[in-house]
Amino acid sequence: MRLHYMGKYNMKPEELPGRDHEPGAVAFKEPKDSKTLGLIANGISLVILVLTMGGLILRGGFTAVNIVGVALSLVVLFPHEILHACCFREDVYLYTNLKQGMMFVIGPETMSKGRFIFMSLLPNIVFGFVPYIIFMIRPELTVLGSLGALAIPMGAGDYLNVFNAATQMPRGSRTYLHHFSSYWYMPQKAD
Repeated sequence: MRLHYMGKYNMKPEELPGRDHEPGAVAFKEPKDSKTLGLIANGISLVILVLTMGGLILRGGFTAVNIVGVALSLVVLFPHEILHACCFREDVYLYTNLKQGMMFVIGPETMSKGRFIFMSLLPNIVFGFVPYIIFMIRPELTVLGSLGALAIPMGAGDYLNVFNAATQMPRGSRTYLHHFSSYWYMPQKAD
């Protein structure tokens, strides 16, 4: 993996990294612009936030909302993207637009459906689900509970990617990112 920090994303998808399309590539059925995707992801995030905060409060009471855990959920935004980036073998590009609440990585290399799903979920598992589950087992660990309760909903865009891959990619297909869109294709069989 070679990480390149590209600075502020200026909301022009055509300026994001891309690649020559593979023969027979099919675009994921997903919003084509970042604003629509952001609205959908924010709606999903809100629903998940209500559920995770509800579990946090039911398990530990209002005192379970720990300010250190809340702060940590913001601190892990950059490491979240680094974990995504670590799943790429080639060049990967990091963009930010903090005014829009965006930070993301794009790598135009091809990958299997399984690796794409793993790449999408890894940071959410590490910073969200693992701390949250540990809190559910040990409710005195309110820092972990608050971190997990807020980090899980922050992965809403990643969950959309997983849903699209799981429901649209046939077995044996590969995927890649091109500008702001994902594509899948069936590799050509060697003769």
